[in-house]
Amino acid sequence: MTPHPGALRQTSPAQPPGLSRVSRNGWWCALVFAAVLAAYTPALFGDLLWDDSGHVTRPDLRSLAGLERIWTEVGATQQYYPALHTAFWIEHGLWGDAVLGYHLVNLILHAAAACLFAFVLRRLWDSGGRPSTSLRAFDSEPMDAGHERRRYAGVEWFAALLFALHPVCVESVAWISEQKNTLSTVFYLVAALAYLRFDAFRERGPAGACGARTPSESGRRLRAYCLATLLFVLALLAKTVTATLPAALLLIFWWQRRRLSWRHDVAPLLPWFALGVGCGLFTAHFERKLIGAQGADFSLGVIERGLLAGRVFWFYLGKLAWPADLIFIYPRWRPDPAAVWQWLFPAAALALFAAAVFSARRHPRGRGVLAALLLFAGTLLPVLGFFNIYPFLYSFVADHFQYLAMLPVLALAGAAGATVCAALPRWSRLLLAGTVAVSLGTLSRSQAGIYRDVFTLYGATLARNPACWMAHNNLAIALAASGRVPEAIPHLETALALKPDFAQAENNLGDDLMRLARAPEAIPHFERALRLQPDYAIAHHNFGIALAMVDRTEQAIPHFARAVKIEPAYADAELDWAVALVQTGHFPAAVPHFERAIALAPGSADAQLAYCRALTEHNDLEGAVAHCRAALELAPESAEIHLTLALALRRLGRIDEAREHELAAHRLDDTPAY
Repeated sequence: MTPHPGALRQTSPAQPPGLSRVSRNGWWCALVFAAVLAAYTPALFGDLLWDDSGHVTRPDLRSLAGLERIWTEVGATQQYYPALHTAFWIEHGLWGDAVLGYHLVNLILHAAAACLFAFVLRRLWDSGGRPSTSLRAFDSEPMDAGHERRRYAGVEWFAALLFALHPVCVESVAWISEQKNTLSTVFYLVAALAYLRFDAFRERGPAGACGARTPSESGRRLRAYCLATLLFVLALLAKTVTATLPAALLLIFWWQRRRLSWRHDVAPLLPWFALGVGCGLFTAHFERKLIGAQGADFSLGVIERGLLAGRVFWFYLGKLAWPADLIFIYPRWRPDPAAVWQWLFPAAALALFAAAVFSARRHPRGRGVLAALLLFAGTLLPVLGFFNIYPFLYSFVADHFQYLAMLPVLALAGAAGATVCAALPRWSRLLLAGTVAVSLGTLSRSQAGIYRDVFTLYGATLARNPACWMAHNNLAIALAASGRVPEAIPHLETALALKPDFAQAENNLGDDLMRLARAPEAIPHFERALRLQPDYAIAHHNFGIALAMVDRTEQAIPHFARAVKIEPAYADAELDWAVALVQTGHFPAAVPHFERAIALAPGSADAQLAYCRALTEHNDLEGAVAHCRAALELAPESAEIHLTLALALRRLGRIDEAREHELAAHRLDDTPAY
């Protein structure tokens, strides 16, 4: 393939004289970052949302030993994405739980991904040397090279702005958990650039040669390949959907060259295919066995999955073309082979691909359309319905699923727009492009606003999808956490009416009833939750608490024990087990459980205080004082701890010390000193 003459050194006549490509790229990057900041400002101070607490680094993982566990212990994090969780680990070390930092990082990563997208498109154009077989997919008129450059000047940045400002991206950018999307896409695109650099070395070699002409170039080529491979591995370790990159590169090479060489194109990517397949199989196993993507809700036959894939494909393509009515959780469809209209989706998808293949065979320019469609569908493959992933429990589609897949479609849209508007004056093209960008940015800004807190997010979700049982349940959790327990109960009852086998909602409803001192009403809900999910540790723990509240403490003890057996690091269950043993007259048996609870939760003042009271009751006053002082170090403003310590000190005859803590309790709680 002959490189485009002067493609890497000439500036476009459409640009101001004397302005280098580096300078133009710098201004474009600044524009992209400013546009992203303007569009996403409403989300910058947004709260932690659903699943965010499972991604922001937990206390037990915040040390260097925790970082080691992130990489070496499968299950230490919600998903085994160690590159992602290392990023979260670093971020927590910089600003702790402050949400602004996490949102800023996501915005920066998204803007960086948009800029990298433009660089990849420019690299493909330059290396391809013929826009008519790359970006110019729709043109029918021959033109000289200068005309081509003028027509397509800035097209890559228009496509980048489409990506930066498209409302479908809001879910990935405004939701902290989806930093996996923005981070993995940055690694994906940088890996693609590095591989394209590696591939470019062969173009400078002698005809038919695989290596470069000199040992120096051979070394640079090897370093480029190693760097690209490292970046690809990091992308996989941030999110496995990036496993599609080697297939995407082969499609790009076919698009540019019309044919593939086994030696030059396919063979270097075989290790990447092996890495991608291995990571994909591991993630599928992890989703099924450790996260729970199995059972009746995931039991679909081959025909149902085919129907689903066709509908999912058109859903995502439709949202790219017309980004209206975006929802955090979309309604969950029911694939039904008996419904004739559902067959229209896969039939239309097959017809679209058949037309694209026909066009590509008859007209070389049609390869661009076919390549874009194949890239889009191939990147979506993990979420088309052929593989089980846990979010399918709620919905078969989500905006963040197509964050990476949308890139080729937007590239094609940018090229098509440039071709359609080629006859317009330059100022008209700029005005039209600006109108499109501002419109998308306005929609994104409005959409980003619903991610500011859980109440707004779930309120907006239920307004458009009132049958979303997950949103009812999660809104109820947020209401209860904010002290609005009576408001939470109707949402849980609605969730159970929509999904009667929802064990978590049964448990949450029982928990809220206990908070309202209605333990007898709570017990049947815990029983139903455990019938639905026998190994539900939290439900066992809550059931035990409810039984203790109605003076059935002996019956509660086995449930605390079961909760600990299911989750050995369950500190609260260990503590309540110990308290229940004390209440039933088994203090010696309770001691190891108190000690285990304190070891599991060294920052828990409640555990120290409960042990102190048990020791006081059984006349180990020195031990009681020691644990009470430990509790006081953790919660120095607790009047209750001061009074408990004062009681133990009085019984030891240390009246003056006891009096100091009584006065302290009086100052903190206006409790009369005695």
